[in-house]
Amino acid sequence: MTPPPLATRETAREARFAGVWTQDLKDVFADVAPYYDRANVIATLGLLGWLERRFMGTVAVHPNERVLDVCAGTNAIGIALLKREPALAVHAIDRSAEMQAVGRARARRLGLSIASIIGDVHTLPFPDDHFDLVTLQFASRHLRVRRVFAEIHRVLKPGGRFHHCDMLRPASRGVEALYYAYLRPCLAMTAFAFGSGRAALNCKRYFIDALQMFYSAEELSAVLVELGFEHVGAQTVLAGTVAFHRAAKSHRA
Repeated sequence: MTPPPLATRETAREARFAGVWTQDLKDVFADVAPYYDRANVIATLGLLGWLERRFMGTVAVHPNERVLDVCAGTNAIGIALLKREPALAVHAIDRSAEMQAVGRARARRLGLSIASIIGDVHTLPFPDDHFDLVTLQFASRHLRVRRVFAEIHRVLKPGGRFHHCDMLRPASRGVEALYYAYLRPCLAMTAFAFGSGRAALNCKRYFIDALQMFYSAEELSAVLVELGFEHVGAQTVLAGTVAFHRAAKSHRA
């Protein structure tokens, strides 16, 4: 599948997936929350920890900074940041109460404090110029990207940083074909291994379709620039199937 041009990509994505985003994924994440982290370890052939460490290696933090983790899920990023710098004030937002319940329990077992909010990340419930750092990992494929990135830009302080990590559509057609050839049986095997419910099983095709209509690393950089971010950069790994983006809000904002 050739994705629509960049100028119309978001409109096409929303037209195709709005129903899935609105209800189906809510049911999926409620279903998979208890085994989400273990399933991702298997789906990434044990590389999940390595990917998270590589991503965290791109993120600089300083004592007493205010941090927001968007689509925080099971709080992997917030926990990793607090382990590095305990003096951070970390906030997590996710619309899945079930995923955040797992995340809160993980943080509590480690004696870490993360302020949790259940809500729609397309309309962040925070004032302008509020956070020093915002992170977003492995979720943008399921979002109205421009709306969420614009909200992130709004809540960042002037000079604040945004760090993003996700699976992307590889720029190479050959890699893309191999990628989907791996993901199809991988999704089926993982769903079988963990006894996924009907909601997750029904979305197996969606996860491939969402990637096919998503952005390459270069295209996502262009979106960030269009939305007013500065110092935009990207690093790809695993043959371009995953990318780490960094961007900043202008000091003049």
